[in-house]
Amino acid sequence: MPLKIVYLLVRRVLGRAVLVLRTDLAKDAELLVLRHENAVLRRHASRVRYEPTDRIWLAALARLIPRNRWAEVFPVTPATLFAWHRRLAAKKYDTSKRRKPGRPPTVPGVARLLVRLAKENPLWGHRRIHGELMKLGVTVAPSTVWEILRAAGIDPAPRRAGPTWRQFLHW
Repeated sequence: MPLKIVYLLVRRVLGRAVLVLRTDLAKDAELLVLRHENAVLRRHASRVRYEPTDRIWLAALARLIPRNRWAEVFPVTPATLFAWHRRLAAKKYDTSKRRKPGRPPTVPGVARLLVRLAKENPLWGHRRIHGELMKLGVTVAPSTVWEILRAAGIDPAPRRAGPTWRQFLHW
């Protein structure tokens, strides 16, 4: 995000420079590119590695220089400049860090507490466990309790000792 803001600010400043300084603008931009290239080369003794700020700077300056001069002016190929620009523009539409749709997963600590309650109280069903969790201030749906117990291999509604309803009604 901060990288995007810096890129946009540099573009705006350079755009304003275009409006104010109409004379020999392409030459001035080329000089800026060459000066920046010299600064990068001074930093690196061996292979040149462009940092994100260098990429932003060169991509922003590329808008001020005619495309037919890019190959002569820039230290990288025009395809590389386009790739850097695409990556910068793609960050605007990157949704990977946004929250996924649907219900968020249950906190692992709550699931462990729920399973512990079920193991320590084998006669409690999922509704009773849900009620006890509500008393403790833990907000979770009864269906979630049922799913967690079933996934843990515990019967969510254990059979009680004694006759079934069918047996009771036949008496």
